[in-house]
Amino acid sequence: MIRRSFLTLALFAAFAPFAAKAQQTDPENTLIMELRDGRVVIAMRPDLAPTHVARIKELTRKGFYDGSVFHRVIRGFMAQVGDPTGTGGGGSGQKLRAEFSRETHRRGTVSMARTSDPNSADSQFFICFDDAPHLNGQYTVWGRVVSGMEFVDNIKKGAPGSGAVTDPDRIVRMRVAADVK
Repeated sequence: MIRRSFLTLALFAAFAPFAAKAQQTDPENTLIMELRDGRVVIAMRPDLAPTHVARIKELTRKGFYDGSVFHRVIRGFMAQVGDPTGTGGGGSGQKLRAEFSRETHRRGTVSMARTSDPNSADSQFFICFDDAPHLNGQYTVWGRVVSGMEFVDNIKKGAPGSGAVTDPDRIVRMRVAADVK
């Protein structure tokens, strides 16, 4: 009896941080992105990038990202999506002011794509396959993949160098978790 109680207590202690984290999930700041291979859950960070998170949610709620292709995917680096033209040159038509932070670009980080102008982010974003410290402090981090990274890893990779993808994978559907019934 004592042995069983100790084991139960040990297991509870080991899994308590995961249970607590699951209970702290904020549906209003959580995205559910359906890919061909499965569901990806992204925890958004309005504490780091409130304007970008608000815009991503607005576009998501309009269905803007549904069907959007991963037009630039570089093995070991990142997968970029969010251009309605699928060419890398399009967007929603609203430029956002940079919200740079000290948050690092590591595996699973979700960050805004932009041109050489720091204040040119629009609707395109990327998910890091691996750590990318050279991006730190230069791109707006607004989220992190908290589950389903294995499905992100399965996104079809593009040509070496450019990352241009022939017959690219796409976001099937993206929703704010608070809106999912």
